[in-house]
Amino acid sequence: MRSSNPVFSRRGFSRDSGGYAGFDAQHQQAGANPYATNPYATDTTTGMPQAPARADVMTMDDVVSRTAMTLGTVILTATIAWIAMPVDPANVNKSYGIAVGAALIALVLGLVQSFKRKASPPIILGYAAFEGFFLGVISAATSTYFGAGVVIQAVLGTLCVFASVLFAYKMRWIRVTRRFYGFVMAAAMGFMLLMVANLLFSVFAGGDGLGFRSGGLGILFGVVGVILGACFLALDFKQVEDGITYGAPRDEAWLAAFGLTLTLVWIYLELLRLFQILSGDD
Repeated sequence: MRSSNPVFSRRGFSRDSGGYAGFDAQHQQAGANPYATNPYATDTTTGMPQAPARADVMTMDDVVSRTAMTLGTVILTATIAWIAMPVDPANVNKSYGIAVGAALIALVLGLVQSFKRKASPPIILGYAAFEGFFLGVISAATSTYFGAGVVIQAVLGTLCVFASVLFAYKMRWIRVTRRFYGFVMAAAMGFMLLMVANLLFSVFAGGDGLGFRSGGLGILFGVVGVILGACFLALDFKQVEDGITYGAPRDEAWLAAFGLTLTLVWIYLELLRLFQILSGDD
């Protein structure tokens, strides 16, 4: 089963053959024991846990620390952009232009990392820095024109979604199966196609395009976007859990951090847009 994040799929994270395709060729042998190289498997002769096959395996501490560094970079550059980039009527267009440029750079860096075979911390942190700059300008403009409460609600909402999905996943209320993965990916593809169509109509026809980002339809699609983000989180948690269980290399913790950051940014932006619409309807 492949991950929702291209960074995981590119690395060949798959359990179809009982292991991770990118870690060891012997995992792919027909009939191989999926736990044969698991560093945490129990030694059947002694009944004690086996010593790790490598010293550089990924741990939960690695994932947490790398994710903290990546999200910390996002927050730091977002704060700098919020303070340094004016969003008053006289300067907002200039600030928006710089923010869009930062978003495009972040997109390029994200794509580069997605197609690399190994994690590159400088690229991942660079992505986080430029993405944070974009979020800072967008958040500052939202606070100025819709009220500071909208940004606070989006931040708290993102934290609540993360905590809720993590709790539900740990309690096994959410089970990431092949069917779950297929449903999420199909829904995400449909959602993205509709958003692209809406953007094209807004560019060439003006106004709100097809109306998917305003009014009642905007609220509906905002909720759908948040739900999809929550599903992506479940897929991310599954990949982290499997990576630790099967002894993924420590460098993969950077990819886990990258994937989690992508998903959290998605959720935040969807919530920010949703609360903007709700605030405008008041």
